[in-house]
Amino acid sequence: MSDKQQAAEIARQAHDLFLENGFARTPMEEVAARCHISKRTLYRLFPNKIELLGAVIDDHRLSMLALPGDYDDLPLEEAIARIFLVDIDEEAHRRRIALVRLAIVESHQFPELFVLFRERGGDKSQAMLIEWLEAQAQRGRIAIEDASATAQMLMDVMLGVVVRHSAEAPERPRGEARRVYLRHAIRIFVNGVRRR
Repeated sequence: MSDKQQAAEIARQAHDLFLENGFARTPMEEVAARCHISKRTLYRLFPNKIELLGAVIDDHRLSMLALPGDYDDLPLEEAIARIFLVDIDEEAHRRRIALVRLAIVESHQFPELFVLFRERGGDKSQAMLIEWLEAQAQRGRIAIEDASATAQMLMDVMLGVVVRHSAEAPERPRGEARRVYLRHAIRIFVNGVRRR
């Protein structure tokens, strides 16, 4: 297995451990044991736990926003639905919510984690969405004044359902209702709310 493949597998295993134990309560030794590798190999690929979490965030970002990707031949509504993974299965949805919750909880105790999640998660995702929106504007598919503000608004609408989904917010749509809600939000974004 190449270093890249091994690092990806380690990140997947670490992701599971972080969800099970929390970031603070997951020692690197436990990650090495779960992966059946030596600590030396682990530290060669990930010099510290923050770097390992960064790899987990990089991988997780793809479960939040499917970019980059080729959506140019799709209708805008379907392209946005695919980018935001509207039709994700419930287990995958549960896993992406779990890491978001971990980020919120652990960032209170470790402020450097908030920066890491923002820089390698939200900021990168938003930059990719801005790039996609600008490309759609250049192709004449959409008319936007500010790609950055548009991307932020779209992420707030689409990911708000994901981030706010918790036991404390039972009114948030779940399952098929979540998919219907998100597709409705996409239609409003694409078509506007003006009477035609």
